[in-house]
This record gives sequence, structure tokens and C-alpha cells, in this order.
Amino acid sequence: MVLDLLKGKLDAEPTTAYLMTFTSGKCASNCGFCPQARNSKCSAELLSRVSWPTFPTSNVLSALRNAVAQGKIRRVCIQALDYPSVFMHLGALVMRLKKEVAVPVSVSCQPFNDANIEFLEKAGVDRLGIALDAANEAVFNRVKGKDAGGPYRWEGQFRLLAEALKIFGKGNISTHIIVGLGETEKEAVEIIQRCVDMSVLPALFSFTPVRGTKLEKNEPPRLEVYRRIQLARHLIVERVTKADEMQFDGAGKIIGFGVPKEALENAVKSGEPFCTSGCPDCNRPFYNERASGPVYNFPRKPNREEIGEIESQLKLG
Repeated sequence: MVLDLLKGKLDAEPTTAYLMTFTSGKCASNCGFCPQARNSKCSAELLSRVSWPTFPTSNVLSALRNAVAQGKIRRVCIQALDYPSVFMHLGALVMRLKKEVAVPVSVSCQPFNDANIEFLEKAGVDRLGIALDAANEAVFNRVKGKDAGGPYRWEGQFRLLAEALKIFGKGNISTHIIVGLGETEKEAVEIIQRCVDMSVLPALFSFTPVRGTKLEKNEPPRLEVYRRIQLARHLIVERVTKADEMQFDGAGKIIGFGVPKEALENAVKSGEPFCTSGCPDCNRPFYNERASGPVYNFPRKPNREEIGEIESQLKLG
């Protein structure tokens, strides 16, 4: 709609153009939460809750030129499925984008090997995202690794992230963590800290059950759990605290953030911890929530009333 390819009303306009590579089938991988998974029964137009209609590439590029020129779009983010010709498609699309539109380009993909990472950098990709999704190895194996029939391996993902840092440089690599796949709050905080220690930026998603996926009957995380992890992530990314300075109860729940009360209250009142996290200019509206709410990741700064609700959810005392 921002690109004027579809007509309609938007409650929050995306500031990044989210594109996805096209293939006539499903992804070769089999992540339990993903509508694009090999064994998913979902429509091939879905990724998370979002519908991704198909358009000719030339139409999209023309629309992007106009939207970037008007300041409506400030970044392009390409999501890549896993299929045999995906890197050929990515390279061709990125090179055309960089030639025709003056805009930063991020790619979110599973590169599998060092050569593909180098290929993307040479094609002109500015930032690379390699999703972990899970907060620990057991969850990873169950939802997207060997137990799910997927090609990914836990330590293999960290090796690829480390290699991507060498090729793209610090500050240009990110990952995704999905909260609500069976991890504890402590495990979520620890994986956020591990990423930050590597100079990898972790972006948070809330697990969203989608009909037709393997995990369709699972529940999303409780809002108060997600708020605590959002706040912890913000404080860790901003180098205000570390995971080992925080306190947890026997069930892994966060009971202390390792910072003075005033600093904690100021962080909450700023609203920043609860906005969409990710690459610069990524606000990802309603990617894992309904427009009617509840909102997990705010696509713009929360207002005073919303911050009041967040304070009630956090119960910081």
C-alpha cells in the first residue's frame, strides 16, 4: 500500500519495504512455526501473519524508486526462502535494486556456507540477517533443526554469524529470536547476551500461531513475559546491564534487571524497549499481532496511555 501497488488503509505505515523471494513451491526447510515450511498446509502467500502477494519485479522497482524519493521507504529488506536457485535470485534482485534505487538493502536468509555470504556482500547487500529463532539448542532442534527435519544446526548458525561478521563487518549483522517457543526468560536473556557479545544485533519476535503450521496449537507468550524480555534486551543492547548481572527465580523468570530503579523506570517511560527491534528504519507493523491488539512490538513510539499499560504489565513495583 505504501508503494501504491495495492489500495487500502494502513494504521501504521512500514518504513522498510519487505520483499520475499518467489518460488512456485514451498521452502525446502521445515521450521515448525513457518507457513512457508515444506510440510506446512498454509497458503504460499503467508509468512508469519503477513500476506505476500506477487508482483512483477519491474513494477516493484519502479514503485520503490518513487517511495524512496518521497521519503516513505528508507530501507529494503529481502526475506529469502530456501530453494535451489534462491541465491541466483537474491544476487540478481540486489544488483538491480542497488543500480536503480538509492536505498540500503538488508537480506534475511540462511546462507549455509561462506561462499554465499561473500556472494551477497559482493552483490551489494548492506546488512545480513541470519535467524537463530530459538533461544537454546533443544528448542532449535525441535522447531527448525534435526528433529524438525530441517537442515540447520545450532553451532553451525553461530559459525555462519561469525563468518558474516568478518565479511560484512561489525554493526552489519543481525539475527532473530522468537519468544514463546518453549524457552525460559533466563534462556532468552542469555542468548541475547551471547549475540551482543559477538556484535550481532538480536531482534525480538513474539511467537505467533498460524493455522496450518506444525505449531498451530501452541499459544503465544504471555504479554508480561514478552515485556520483561523486551526490557532486558534493550538494556543489554544499550550496554546498561548484562545477563549475569540480572536476577532470575527458580523457573527462570526475570526478577531483577541489574540496574538502579530510576534507570529502569526511565527506560520504560521512554517506550523504546517495546518498539520493533531490528535493522535501522525497521518498524514491521503488525507482523506478529492483530491490528486490534494486543500489540507485542510497537511500530511507533508508544503513547502515554500505552506506556501506562506496559508499566502495569511489568509490575516493577
